[in-house]
Amino acid sequence: MAGPRNISISEASRPVLPRHAKLKYDETRKVWVILAPERVLAPDEIAVEVLQLCNGERNVGEVADQLAEKYAAPREAILADVIAMLQDLADKGFLTEAREKTS
Repeated sequence: MAGPRNISISEASRPVLPRHAKLKYDETRKVWVILAPERVLAPDEIAVEVLQLCNGERNVGEVADQLAEKYAAPREAILADVIAMLQDLADKGFLTEAREKTS
């Protein structure tokens, strides 16, 4: 039996798209989409930028650091927005937590 599907996003989380989902640019519609079995989500421009940073290696705090530096914006505000956006995607099944590699 699989573990819980939804994750709780925090600053220490290392979110990544699950194996069955892909972030892809749709040339026809000229938009980024997340493709998953029988589902398509078209995230907005900012969500796409955040998702591109979610590679399973960076944690949410590091993503917020990068965005705060890039946009010269307060880290706390960006962190809160990033956590809220990623939690929404996780609740919909579009994100999972990167697992530590065990040898």
